Amino acid sequence: MSIDKQAIIDAFRFRHACKEFDATRSVSDDDFEFILETARLSPSSFGLEPWKFLVVQNRALREKMLPHVWGGQKQLPTASHLIVTLIRKAVFMRYDSEYVQDFMRTVQKFPEDAALARSAILQKFQRHDFALLDSERAMTDWSGKQTYIALGNMMTAAAMIGIDSCPIEGFEQAALEQMLADEMAIDLNAWGLAYLVAFGYRKGEPARPKTRQQRDAVVQWFR
Repeated sequence: MSIDKQAIIDAFRFRHACKEFDATRSVSDDDFEFILETARLSPSSFGLEPWKFLVVQNRALREKMLPHVWGGQKQLPTASHLIVTLIRKAVFMRYDSEYVQDFMRTVQKFPEDAALARSAILQKFQRHDFALLDSERAMTDWSGKQTYIALGNMMTAAAMIGIDSCPIEGFEQAALEQMLADEMAIDLNAWGLAYLVAFGYRKGEPARPKTRQQRDAVVQWFR
């Protein structure tokens, strides 16, 4: 496989958190399916995929979300596509949960002996290595980290084909989750809210140039 490295770096430089989209332009179905596929194929810890992606194209639903999304007041009304990413609740992500046990066998297709061996490794990881079983918050944070891998992949893939994006964490979590339950029948016993991400085409160029620390400030080598 040969991919132009400079084209990838150019995509990273092109990408920015777009604060307002051109509401007259829409991302094509083919392009958005491509973006979604990069989310679906994203890696996750132990490959357990603790996520669900809600594509919210209904404008009335977006209007009902707006009072609870202070960080997306311009993005939600103007974005071509909006994804609400959910995290599977902690009880489902335990090594001994029905979800995890079934997932290993039916999705990952491990034979019984391999599934049992992986369960033992996952138990050690959750109980001892990362102490995830000590609190629901610890398990939720671990699961949430996985959803951000998909977020990064979606935004990078979008940038590589000239589509803008904006990740949104500026929301009232409890109120927005309740709205999702009331209006979209999301089971809050099973799912929590991770983030929103909007896609479309920028209305104008970024107000400020991209800034990052110099490489020496963030990279340390041990040879």
